Amino acid sequence: MSEGAQPDPTPAEDLRTTEVDLGGLVNVLATHLYSTPLVALRELVQNAHDSHTRRLLEDPDGDHLRLIRVRGDARRRTVAIEDTGAGLTEPEIHAYLATVGTGYTRMLRELTGSQELIGAFGLGFLSAFSVADEVVVTTTSHREPHLGHRYRSRGGQQYRVDRVPARPRPGTVVELALKVEHGHLADEDALREVLGRYCALLPIPVYVGDDEAPVNAAEVPWRREQAAEGDQHAARMRFATAFGRRFEPLTAFPVHPVEGGTDAIGLLWVQDGGTYGSSDNRDLAVYLRGMLLAEDARELLPSWAGFIGGVVESSRLTPTASREDLQRDEHYRALQRTLTDAIVDGLYETARLRPAAWRRILTRHGQDLLGAALCDDRLFTLLADDVPVPTSQGDLTAGALRAAGAGAVHVALGSGGGFEEMLYRAMQVPIARGDRYAVLPFLRRYAQLRGCRLVELGSEQGNRELFRDPERPLPAEEAAWLAGALADEGEQLVPARFDPPGLPLVLVPDREAELKARIEDDQADARIPSAALRLARAFTARTDGAVKARLYLNLACPAVQDLLTAYRTGHTGSATAAGLLRSLKVIMAAAGPAGPAGPAGPAGPGGSAGGDLTAALAGVGTAVSALTAAVPVGLPEVPDSPGDLPDEA
Repeated sequence: MSEGAQPDPTPAEDLRTTEVDLGGLVNVLATHLYSTPLVALRELVQNAHDSHTRRLLEDPDGDHLRLIRVRGDARRRTVAIEDTGAGLTEPEIHAYLATVGTGYTRMLRELTGSQELIGAFGLGFLSAFSVADEVVVTTTSHREPHLGHRYRSRGGQQYRVDRVPARPRPGTVVELALKVEHGHLADEDALREVLGRYCALLPIPVYVGDDEAPVNAAEVPWRREQAAEGDQHAARMRFATAFGRRFEPLTAFPVHPVEGGTDAIGLLWVQDGGTYGSSDNRDLAVYLRGMLLAEDARELLPSWAGFIGGVVESSRLTPTASREDLQRDEHYRALQRTLTDAIVDGLYETARLRPAAWRRILTRHGQDLLGAALCDDRLFTLLADDVPVPTSQGDLTAGALRAAGAGAVHVALGSGGGFEEMLYRAMQVPIARGDRYAVLPFLRRYAQLRGCRLVELGSEQGNRELFRDPERPLPAEEAAWLAGALADEGEQLVPARFDPPGLPLVLVPDREAELKARIEDDQADARIPSAALRLARAFTARTDGAVKARLYLNLACPAVQDLLTAYRTGHTGSATAAGLLRSLKVIMAAAGPAGPAGPAGPAGPGGSAGGDLTAALAGVGTAVSALTAAVPVGLPEVPDSPGDLPDEA
């Protein structure tokens, strides 16, 4: 056969028909297609809804009382779904009810173009066999109101149809003889709870038992006639409060259709549930033509919107065969974009019109909003001056940080404690906690937007701004003596000047050395993904990690000046005074959040590798004892004050 030629057609007498194991197919479709047996109730109520829609299309002028009633009998272990819709003729029972994959609803939609019909695959009726041992359907068609038929099947593989008296009104009753394990579905309280959510937006009233009020009686705010803004917002809040399952809504705002984009309409709200950083409380329900399709469609919401709940309905979204999820097509992506815009617009509206609610949102979701602002330029513009940032003095806005820092915003790159807490409290300047979710990138962007300085503590540049060079270099001999007297192994002594002048020294950890130690730890392979670990180790390879911390000595401090004077003059107390400062260093470093036994070693975060808090405390006692000890006989007393100096000869 030449290249590109088509093979000869197979002779008809050689073609064989694919066999279908109906029992196996019914088991797969009815038992494994759906994630929960509750779906059977949804599918059968949906069929009842489509039966009503069909009747209106075929007999628009007929006497048609639209209702669906679901009854449960816990004693008999049965559930019955009754409608007053179109009903079925006997040929339709055989053609549609008893034929897998064929549905009258789909054919009718193709003929009429109606967007109110829900069914699509001809599989919904099979869901009944996932919960029932036997299914009985009693029906009278509006085309043959004088005839009645009853379909009966156990397991769905075989069935029979009998003639029965006509129903008083056209319509259908589907009765399920529940399996033992699904007997709880016959409880009418359970039916009210399930159907109240599945049918919340269904335009046809759905009743349970002998109830006089339907389970879907809640007012749908986007279906109301135009009302005043205050009334609209109140209606939205009532619906959000009734619909939200876990959290109280702080505010609610609409989702509108977008021409050329999506037909979706609905409501979103900000939940009063706590969120922090990567926590995800997104909660979105999607309805297709009024029937719940996806109860947890969180992927339609932006990943940063962990505080948003909502409900939307659409006629264009395409369900999967199980009708429990959505196909990721162009309509899905258009709705994603629309929901992102709706959240941003809704937050703008809240900030402008409802300041009290806006303050609650900022307080409740400040951490999440920091990250959200980085994901959307519009949100950053809205939140830049309002969203709270965690600092050493509590939550403050970036503007307040800037004002308190004399025009600069200060942020710590590490986990706080140690030198940051002590130094900035002494300076009365708040310091943002850069280790918290999104704080550092948010403040970097804020500083760029507002044209102000950003001082990043722990970075080389930030430390240079804090710790200025001394007015005169320290002689090498004095620097060596101070390093030996004050610094432990892994610490580098750095003479400097900084505020406040009363603070003699500060121990600043080297953040790159800390990172290197963490990722080279034996346990890092278990904590960090291998690809990320390789990248991190490549980054830290540029530092040898020998310098774990820098000990900045404040040459502007009177105590340090006195220590140097004592050393230069050979004063016998200089070593004791240096020991006292060394003990002070260890105690200050141990004051971090992790305490003396924190993750950075005995001295906690920011502490020295060789620092020992117990020894430091003992050293303070030793220094005090030495400085207050009696002067040996034969040695002149050291004067305590200028007034005690002897008169000159």
